[in-house]
Amino acid sequence: MLALVAGSWLTSAPTATAATSSLTVSSPALQAGGVLPAEYTCDGTSATLPLKWSKTPTGTKSIALVMDHVPPEGGHHWYWVMWDIPSNKTSLPKNVTGVGYVGGNSVNSSVGYAPPCSKGPGQKSYTITVFALSGVPGLPHKSSAAVTRDVLLKAITPITLAKGTLNVTYTR
Repeated sequence: MLALVAGSWLTSAPTATAATSSLTVSSPALQAGGVLPAEYTCDGTSATLPLKWSKTPTGTKSIALVMDHVPPEGGHHWYWVMWDIPSNKTSLPKNVTGVGYVGGNSVNSSVGYAPPCSKGPGQKSYTITVFALSGVPGLPHKSSAAVTRDVLLKAITPITLAKGTLNVTYTR
């Protein structure tokens, strides 16, 4: 009986793998799977992409996001890291400011959005992931270059309720 009770407790405990991909993420600037307009890259004005999301689950207390890319040689490059976005927000405007906190990027290790600057031949794929969180991550309550993609993901993994992605491409 104890084994049965313990087994049912283990399977019902919330885990990071229990997070669903129920969020729908989009942008008024492009279609899912579309080409990132140059305006949002280093070839344009380096603006942040306007985003919208829907279907956040009940219990969402905050939102986080990551924009990253996996280069052919492996690893990750990240361009945009945000956390502590209020749960009542369902969008971010172009060139967002004053909402949540912004982390560092892998391009120049500075705080803020670093626009993709697709180097080398061929089309590159970028992923924007929005996370619905059951709490506020234990991160600084200010923007900080110390909050990288990996630091953010480690902090939000235990509190992620759902996530959704928007994939885009860019070729120089």
